[in-house]
Amino acid sequence: MVNTKGVEPVHRASGLPLTALNHISVVCRCLESSLRFYRDVLGFVPVRRPGSFDFDGAWLFNYGIGVHLLQAEDPESMPPKKTEINPKDNHISFQCESMEAVQRRLKELGIRYVQLRVEESGIYVDQLFFHDPDGFMVEVCTCDNLPIVPLVPEGHAILGLPQQPAAPACKRPAAALRQLQAPAPQQPLPVPVAVFPTPAKASGSGSCVGEVELEESIPACAMRSCPEHSCV
Repeated sequence: MVNTKGVEPVHRASGLPLTALNHISVVCRCLESSLRFYRDVLGFVPVRRPGSFDFDGAWLFNYGIGVHLLQAEDPESMPPKKTEINPKDNHISFQCESMEAVQRRLKELGIRYVQLRVEESGIYVDQLFFHDPDGFMVEVCTCDNLPIVPLVPEGHAILGLPQQPAAPACKRPAAALRQLQAPAPQQPLPVPVAVFPTPAKASGSGSCVGEVELEESIPACAMRSCPEHSCV
């Protein structure tokens, strides 16, 4: 029950070299009843079946997969048909565009179904479950609403998904990192010192930052810092 749009599989070294799902096979009590169901209800199209088969059956195809129906040799020996619709039972699932349209069609055909809704992190998935003529369960859902999140490190490559960006590794040595993370020592602030320039004759007058009144021959004083604090 995950989003499968745009997922291109990549062969996994430890797995079989598979490419895609080809078909499902269903053993049925009545070939004609099952053929009508998969054609008229689910929209599958009958296709040519190998003539060399010496048993009754039918092949259908749509949505990128096939359905192979096999007529049971002894229908009476098959397990009793299931009447309870259990979403946890074996089933095949189809994605749809409109759940309302699917519900409306099932009601028109008189097909009983069970409806569920799943919520995951604010994302909602609607599901409809119903049986084919032999009690094999079919699901129609909006499962593509859920994103694919691989649980193994190589999962993105296997499923052909974009790689998750990794955090850049810091190339600084551990000792340098510890030094950067350590708090910087408190440095004493420089002490401002008023320095008076050499007296010179001038017609103007000034004052030293509001601290010292200078004679008319001394211009305004300058401020500087004494890093050695030798003047304190």
